[in-house]
Amino acid sequence: MLTQIITTARRNRDTLAADALGVAALMVLLVAGLHLPVLS
Repeated sequence: MLTQIITTARRNRDTLAADALGVAALMVLLVAGLHLPVLS
């Protein structure tokens, strides 16, 4: 199973970086959205 994950990560290196960036952006939006009620 670990070899499958490593092989998939090697094959999709370009999209993996873009997906990680997308996840980071979603986390920023989530944290900002959760803190909005505190500001008002």
